[in-house]
This record gives sequence, C-alpha cells and structure tokens, in this order.
Amino acid sequence: MPGMEFFGAEERKEVLDVLETGALFRYNHEEMRHGKWKARELEAEVRKFTGAKFAHAVSNGSAAVLAALAAAGVGHGHEVIVPPFTFMATIEAVLYAGGLPVFAEIDENLCLSVEGIRKAITPKTKAVLLVHMCGAAADMDGITALCKEKNLILVEDAGQALGAFYKGKSVGLFGTSGSFSLDFFKIATAGEGGLLITNDEQTYKDADCYSDHGHSHVGDARGMEPHPVLGFNFRISELHAAVGLAQMRKINMILKAKKANQNYLKEKLSVVKGLTFRPVPDPEGDSGTFLNFFLPTTELAGKAMAEFGKSGVAGCNYWFTNMYHFINQWDHVKGLKSSAPLAIHDLGAPQDYNNLQLPKSQNVVGRLISLGIRATWTKEQMDELVVKMITAIQKVMNS
Repeated sequence: MPGMEFFGAEERKEVLDVLETGALFRYNHEEMRHGKWKARELEAEVRKFTGAKFAHAVSNGSAAVLAALAAAGVGHGHEVIVPPFTFMATIEAVLYAGGLPVFAEIDENLCLSVEGIRKAITPKTKAVLLVHMCGAAADMDGITALCKEKNLILVEDAGQALGAFYKGKSVGLFGTSGSFSLDFFKIATAGEGGLLITNDEQTYKDADCYSDHGHSHVGDARGMEPHPVLGFNFRISELHAAVGLAQMRKINMILKAKKANQNYLKEKLSVVKGLTFRPVPDPEGDSGTFLNFFLPTTELAGKAMAEFGKSGVAGCNYWFTNMYHFINQWDHVKGLKSSAPLAIHDLGAPQDYNNLQLPKSQNVVGRLISLGIRATWTKEQMDELVVKMITAIQKVMNS
C-alpha cells in the first residue's frame, strides 16, 4: 500500500518534534509546544491539496464518516441510501448515528448509480451516503442533480479516495462534507487517522465540536470552553497527525507513481480478450489506488482468483467473497447483531436485509477483480506480475 511504502526521515522528524515537546494532545498547552501544532499543519496541507475551505482531522476514517453524518443533521430514524459494496464502516456509521440503511444498486463504476439511488428513494429518505469506491469518483453530475431534485442531503465517504477528483474538484466537496481515511493501508497514512473536508463553515464547526465532546475550541481554557452540542471523543493525537503531515507532503509524488503504474498494467492487460475495465466517469481524476477489471462471469472471476493463488500472483482482491467489503458476508448486519439496542431495533429495518434484491450489484462485484497498485513497483516487477496474470486468466478463459 502506497503511504507506508515511503516512510522515512520526514515522518521521523515530525514525530520527534512531538516527542521533544511532550504535547501529544492536539489542543491547548501552548506553553509546551514551541509553536508546533501537527494536527493544525496536517489540516492546512489537506486544505491546500483538496481546495477545501475547511478540514478537520479525527482519530480514524470511520469517525470521520460518523462526524460527517452528524454535522449534516443525519441521525435518529432517518433513512440513508447506502451501497452494498463498501467497507462496512459506512453502514456502521449510519446505524450508530441512529439511521436506517437502505441498500441501493451500484454499477460498473463500483459506486451507487443514479438509477439505483432513484429506485431506493422513499418518502422517508433523508440522505445519500455516497462511497467513492476503490479510489475513483462516482457520477457526480448525475448524483448531485438527483439529490437536488429530491431535496436529499449528500454526504461523501471517500475513505479510499484521497487524491481522487471529478472534473478538477476533489471528492468530498460535492455534498455537505466528505470523509477520508488515513489508516495504514491508504494512499497517505497516519497509522490511524481520518479527515473531514467541507466548504461550509457551520458544517465544519459542528464536526469539530462533535468529535471532541462538544468543545467549541474557543479560548485557551480547556475546561471552561462552551459546549454548543453533545459530542464524543474522536480526536486525532499529535503523534498520528505528525505522520499524516509528512505523508500529505508526499501525496502528489505518491499519486503520480501510482497512476503511472496503473496505466502501465492496464495497457498490458488490455490484450486479454473478454477482459474489460472499470468505466470511470473522469479517468484523469482516478487516484490510481486499484486497477479494476471484469471477467465475463462470476464463475470465471472466481476461477481466475484461484489460479492467481496457484501462480503466486499477490495483491488482487476478489470482493465477492471478502468479509469486510460486500454485503454477502455481512451476517451481523443482516441479523442486526449488536451488543446493545440501536434505533433500528425499535424502528424496524426499512428493507429485509436477508432477502435483498440487488442483481446488478451481485453481477458487478461477482465479475470484479481489483489489483492493488503499489507506487514502488519497478517495470521489471510489473512485467513479471502481468505475465503471470495474463497466463492465469487465459488458462481459465480457454477452459
């Protein structure tokens, strides 16, 4: 995964800055800091990179999604349209916000489709929680138009898509706010961390308060600040922010390398008859996180993955059987298994999660294979990898 491929002197320097001051807490304690505020610097780098007016760093990407929902006013009893193909934190955020997930169809771009969203809308629909899956943007022209037409709140989960743009605009800036992950496996990493971006000042203030026990962060007396809203503890530490800061300063270099490697491998794999690629609405805005391709049937995709295993091909994901990213394996979601009652237990689920009819999503994810792109691959390594992949795929296709 790209971010961790580039750990070096820059990350060590930023972490040592924090350890030398002793101020691991992101707020207050100015007398200890000697002017070193890593979370603030990280947020400034994110604003500069994304073009957002406001950025807020939190403890992880899951917390960022939850804060984004809260800041948008999405919560108890609200129906929220979500995809069946995402990291499960998207669904958990809706449930723990008190909302009711409504699953809708995705298309071959791997994101919620306009048609899928439209068919899932009911009189109780409050919001769309759109996931920019596998590092590239959804159809933002169509989706923003539909949300405006139906007066729906749009919140963006861009956990895998820091560095993805749509027609020159960063993902996360089309709805009320957008969230990113900085965990160990992401484009830029803080080890653990998350980000929220928005162009709306009140949304930013609400998210800022919500993620720190309701503190307004006005003044310099920690115990005496006003508390405009209820909140919880989703603060990022200065240590994690320090790593994230060093990584954000490398993000353009990381993205350039990833995109180049993605394009190289795509060109090589394009010789395979019957293999097709993800149709991205804005190819230039793809972050290069994955090379996503389809085989003609679910059966062939499964067999190709098995052949990859025999051939020593590493780094490919078959989401159709993945425990974390596709609804087929989410028995705890389908059964609403929770350690304590949630709003959905009292209000009832808006769909029968055990009998969802999502044939397009099943077909898309069943045929999909995603190759995670490393930024540090050499041409020789990619050539060796792609030969193994082509041999395995053709063996399966010819059989």
